[in-house]
Amino acid sequence: MNAVLQAQSPLVLNTRDARGVVTLTLNRPQAFNALSDALLGALQAEIDALQGESSARVVIIQGAGRAFCAGHDLKEMRAEPSAEKSSDLFERCSKVMLGLLALPQPVIARVHGIATAAGCQLVAQCDLAVAASDARFAVSGINVGLFCSTPSVPLARNVPRKVAMEMLLTGDFIDAATALQWGLVNRVAAPEALDAEVEKLVQSILAKPASAIAMGKAQFYRQIEMGIAGAYQLAGQTMTCNFMTEEALEGVQAFIDKRAPAWRGGH
Repeated sequence: MNAVLQAQSPLVLNTRDARGVVTLTLNRPQAFNALSDALLGALQAEIDALQGESSARVVIIQGAGRAFCAGHDLKEMRAEPSAEKSSDLFERCSKVMLGLLALPQPVIARVHGIATAAGCQLVAQCDLAVAASDARFAVSGINVGLFCSTPSVPLARNVPRKVAMEMLLTGDFIDAATALQWGLVNRVAAPEALDAEVEKLVQSILAKPASAIAMGKAQFYRQIEMGIAGAYQLAGQTMTCNFMTEEALEGVQAFIDKRAPAWRGGH
């Protein structure tokens, strides 16, 4: 993807192409992109800025260097092991994860190298994930005596319960093929084909109306946490609002007319 814009923050590089595809690159390669206080703050700032950006259509999160993300910065945490500091750190990390959930744009994790602990949490929290075939995943906090409680939140919403518990209790790595089988990632590609595989998803998303995608994403995550009756009520309300948009009316008419939809301003 040809980048035409780069943000000023060195900890998160922000590039954007002419289509509105934003790539956020975690930029602590020397620390395997561990989520330090500063990196969490930089990532939160990027997420906040994207909230009101209608020109941004898709967000890709990736890591610089040899890894996607190695989780929290344990050296930084150990340097000041107070309950207050720890509570603030986990609260800020959770805010980042919830911010990804609240973005109107689909968020794709582009995973290479390792994604461990909070790095695996980040993969699970993204809407979609594409992994290199040699990528590895683990919620490995238990190996240092720290059960990965916060990563368990999105993990348990991605994979079956017993699979999540196995990962959390053992801290063992799984390979990309297993992550695909268990539902942690959507697609796996050879390392040299990783960008091309991500691009396939991007192109498919860009071909659809942004308004319908934003409405659908918001409804999808809300209904997951509801009882079935409330979920159906919410879904019906969302579909009614969606159907009354110009994009949906044009799309349905185009289907009836057996032609491609002519959405205003492109897709």
